[in-house]
Formats: sequence, structure tokens, C-alpha cells
Amino acid sequence: MNSLYLRLWAMLTGWGAVGLIYSLTSSQDQASAIMLQPSAIDLWFDFDPNAIWLYLSFFPLVALAYLFCPQTRLIWLARSMQLSALGAGIIFTFWPTTMQFPPVTQDTFSASVLKLLIQYDSLQNCLPSLHVTLTILAVCALWQRTHILRSTVIALWGAAITVSILQLHRHQFVDLLGGAALAICTGLLTQRVLNIRAEMAVRRAT
Repeated sequence: MNSLYLRLWAMLTGWGAVGLIYSLTSSQDQASAIMLQPSAIDLWFDFDPNAIWLYLSFFPLVALAYLFCPQTRLIWLARSMQLSALGAGIIFTFWPTTMQFPPVTQDTFSASVLKLLIQYDSLQNCLPSLHVTLTILAVCALWQRTHILRSTVIALWGAAITVSILQLHRHQFVDLLGGAALAICTGLLTQRVLNIRAEMAVRRAT
């Protein structure tokens, strides 16, 4: 299969699985969800609609990860996202969470974009934050020790996206921790499975 087609297929099946699971679990009644309370860290961040642009830059970051990560990490990225979707879907279904979202009263272009986003966003599915999970997986897929400067810039980009989530008050700090834990667990488990399959293939070949 052509390399570009392979990457697009991996994006469709990996990232697409996340979108599918998120959509299927976002129609629950907010009243039935567990109300999360803000922590001291959450209270550090004032609500700022201008953070919407960093928040939305998550989408090109994930796309870039699929299009430009080393070929050897492409399957890992897709499978990690699929496993993350499964794990998050189970939590969203059996332990839905929500929070108090601030009203958007500002009369700016950024605020208008945020209002548009809110129309399509879920009022539950807070914990874990898939925004954080996928950001971490994308940064890991793009990280290369031979290109340390570029990799550092991408890591800082991912960190800025994470901070923007708190600035927009779309998630709480505990959601970010849950998203990070999900990324680490699924990434390590996926790598372990891929390593076992590679070892089995070598044994069969010999």
C-alpha cells in the first residue's frame, strides 16, 4: 500500500475510533453524571476564551503525527488511540463525569469560536481528557532523538495545548491526569503487544 494511503488509513482507523466512541457516549443525560469539583490548581486559571486557538491546534498536531511520524511508529500510534478509545468509552459509559462550565459572555471572535465548539461538545465525558491522551500519544509518535530541537518544540506545543484546556475550563486538572495516565497505559501496552507479535514472527520465520 502507498505510504500516504497507509498513513491516512491509520489515521482513519486510529483517530476515527476515538471520534466514534466519543460520539456514542456523549448523549447521556448530564444530570446522571458525577459532578467534579475544581481543585486548587483549577482555580489558578482564569477563564480565557482566547485559549481556544491553542486548544484547536490539537487537531493539526494529531494529523501531523500520523502524516510525519517514523513509519515504525505508525501502527503503534493507531493501535494506542484505538485502545485509548476503548478504555475511555468504558469509563464514559459506567462512570460519566461533568463539571460546572462557565458561561461565555465575551463579545470577541475567539468567544464566538468557543461557543461554536460548545454546541458540538459533550457536557459529560470529562474524565479522562481524550484531548490530553491523544496529544501525548501524538508528541511521543513525533519525538526523535536525532531531531532534538524539533522534538522539543513539539513537546512544548503539546504542553501548551494541555494548559489551554484548563484556561478554557473545558476540563479539570484531574481530567488531565486521567488523560495522561490513559496515554501512558495504552502506549506501553500497545508497544508490549507489538513487541510480542514481532518476536513471534521472528520465531516462525526461523
